[in-house]
Amino acid sequence: MIEQQLIDARTASRRLLGLTDDETNAILVETADALVAATDDIIAANALDLSRMDPANPKYDRLKLTPDRIAGIAADMRNVASLPSPRVELDRRVRPNGLVISRVAVPFGVIGVIYEARPNVTADVFSLCFKSGNVAVLKGGHDADDSSRAIVAVIHSVLRRHGIDPAVATLLPATREATDILLSARGLVDLIIPRGSSSLINSVREKSRVPVIETGAGVCHCYVDASADLAMARDIINNAKTRRVSVCNALDCAIVNSSLLSALPALCAPLEASEVVIHADARAFAALDGHYPSRLLRKASDDDFGTEFLSYAMAIKTVDSLDEAIAHISRYGSGHSESIVTADDEAKRRFGMEVDAACVYTNAPTSWTDGAQFGLGAEIGISTQKMHARGPMALEGLMTYKWLISGNGQIRN
Repeated sequence: MIEQQLIDARTASRRLLGLTDDETNAILVETADALVAATDDIIAANALDLSRMDPANPKYDRLKLTPDRIAGIAADMRNVASLPSPRVELDRRVRPNGLVISRVAVPFGVIGVIYEARPNVTADVFSLCFKSGNVAVLKGGHDADDSSRAIVAVIHSVLRRHGIDPAVATLLPATREATDILLSARGLVDLIIPRGSSSLINSVREKSRVPVIETGAGVCHCYVDASADLAMARDIINNAKTRRVSVCNALDCAIVNSSLLSALPALCAPLEASEVVIHADARAFAALDGHYPSRLLRKASDDDFGTEFLSYAMAIKTVDSLDEAIAHISRYGSGHSESIVTADDEAKRRFGMEVDAACVYTNAPTSWTDGAQFGLGAEIGISTQKMHARGPMALEGLMTYKWLISGNGQIRN
């Protein structure tokens, strides 16, 4: 059954290329409208998923759908429809012998996306793949299976109305067997993109026989430099940590220059309202002891650094210099998003150049790492690798290219 689904997806990929940009965009807009119209059905399916998960689980917030979140998913889909087509000519040159050589962006073909308790990914991946001319093979987690199937049912209803093979949005069973078959599907699937925990990403990378783009795992830092505006730093730390704790751009570790230790209680004060547990190193713990609630203050262990908390918890590391801050990020960061708060132009320059991450911020929180916020439309993930795509990965990241050569009978000697 699963193998046949992948064969059908490959067949559908060849037919998908015949759609015009106007047809593609109209179908996406219609699908967005249909998702909103089906809000009650989708929320009912989501309730079944939620009933199987402990509300204290950090994934619960990612799993939960509301009318506003469904409206947001639809808005992202309409936004993708409004974006320019990524299928463009990238380069053209005429050789001295008259050959016209052009390089054009083309879809990969069939893209498999493996994800966990994130039903919004189902719609986001479909919209980006469909817009770029790719077939989406979706392998969601069992936690969100009812939600994903409700969303895919809406997508299929629109595709059928337009005579389009529903295999262009293929949802595999939420089983380990489906994952194993997908990862072995060379010749049927062109690319695998895992979205989720570091353990999921590592497992996919180690097992896949299909090329993989790694996305998701984010161990994000914010360094508060000696010259920082403390009110700005306070607000940036609070926003990066508490806006949404279950996402990959959430702050995991604040790095504070030792000259600012007396200001640390003020920097951390807003975190108390969200009940953020702080794992502080020895110097930071001493500065916070008696000023931050004892029930929320812990002495950091080595394991707390380099941890993606995905909850109302974070670490604090004290350093004596910019060099130490960069070294700490180099050791513990995941290459996702890193931030500095500083008024020093040289510190800005060095941090931007020397920190090795997909997104490097100056005087802004890591919470901005998001395809829609970057003007890319809904994203398929945040790539933390350096080959092909890096950072928020949207339409351009779903394209490869080929060369088109036009001649007039030229013969090579």
